[in-house]
Amino acid sequence: MRIRLFATVALIALILGFSSPTSFSWGENGDRLVANKAVDTLPEEMQLFFQANRQFLVQHVTDLQEAVPKSVIPFEHPRPPDFIELDHYGPFPFSALPRDYNHALLKFNRRVLEQHGLLPWQIGLYSKRLTDAFHDHNWNEAKLSAAMLAHYVTAAHDPFKTTINFDGKLTGQPGVNDRFGAGLVDRYQLFFFVKPGEAVFIHDPTDHAFEICLTAHSLLESVLLADRRAHTGLTAYTDEYYDRFYAQAGTLLASQLSDAATDVGSYWMTAWINAGRPQLPAQ
Repeated sequence: MRIRLFATVALIALILGFSSPTSFSWGENGDRLVANKAVDTLPEEMQLFFQANRQFLVQHVTDLQEAVPKSVIPFEHPRPPDFIELDHYGPFPFSALPRDYNHALLKFNRRVLEQHGLLPWQIGLYSKRLTDAFHDHNWNEAKLSAAMLAHYVTAAHDPFKTTINFDGKLTGQPGVNDRFGAGLVDRYQLFFFVKPGEAVFIHDPTDHAFEICLTAHSLLESVLLADRRAHTGLTAYTDEYYDRFYAQAGTLLASQLSDAATDVGSYWMTAWINAGRPQLPAQ
């Protein structure tokens, strides 16, 4: 993993200072759907533990603030740390932003990184936390870290968590992020299928998190265009609008949620493998 000890300690401080009521990338139903489906991607050796704790994971992926002991959160920051504004750093593929946290810190300083988001490094950090919890047989911490990790990995698949146009206001489409995420998921989740693949080993959790964010960002214009087309000729965001929007963006939505579930399971499995494949308890 690219985050060395110094970076890990620094990031913990950043994250504790950044904590605030958690926002949902895809709405509560979307986050829960991904966490639930991620359990089914795991190998047999991990199934008993994760099946037994499925409800905990599904609950706390949408309520991480409550899951963290209050003593761990000394103060609040106005924005949750589950985003990265990649387009602040220039054109795609944003090569001006180093993926190594220490290098990024030296180039841009802490204030800039905080302001524009830490999401890929968050994922790297929580992957390390889950690895340590598995290694130490700290099963309560493992459950909590797995839920946190699931939230951040799911967020990385949301195009609106990767851009300065996070709420659509810069393109005259305010609220498009909620319409695409919670709006479509809540209305149509019974009509599309989330079909994740089997979990796979991730060689570099932080680097892979950047790749996830890049892929999500590359879909942003397609979602914005679908929103504009769906609203053409309408004066409000009616049922007709949502039907049009789903017809144009539903396949993309289902694909991103499926990939999110695969990646969540992959991060969980990677942490377990990196911890030495400990025997997990049945509950």
